[in-house]
Amino acid sequence: MRIGELATLTGHTSETIRYYEKLGLLPEADRLSNNYRVYREVHVKRLTFIRHCRTLDISLDEIRLLLTSIEDENPESANRAHALIHQHLEAVEARMAELEHLRHQLHALASVCGGHHHEEGETCGLLQKLKHPDGE
Repeated sequence: MRIGELATLTGHTSETIRYYEKLGLLPEADRLSNNYRVYREVHVKRLTFIRHCRTLDISLDEIRLLLTSIEDENPESANRAHALIHQHLEAVEARMAELEHLRHQLHALASVCGGHHHEEGETCGLLQKLKHPDGE
């Protein structure tokens, strides 16, 4: 299949497919005599794998490690993949904790003022809190 068909089938753009090929995440396509690329089922499977990993917020470098682990099929590679996923999980959990803290801060800030300012010179508690976070 040609790159446009592959892009449509996998939900990637042609540019992304070429980029992944350039990075070595995707095997090079065969070339026809007119220099057009020809993609096969192996490319569909690889792009599907990459898309799945990206939905898990796995970086391209991490995807490269996972691909190597899949191709190696040995215990050491499997352990590397396991460790990578657990590190990724820990990073996501840490980020979630940071976001929860941020959420609480924003709720506290939002509760300072109900909005609906109609009179000129009216003090807005929210803006005052932003201006003087330590209550100065």
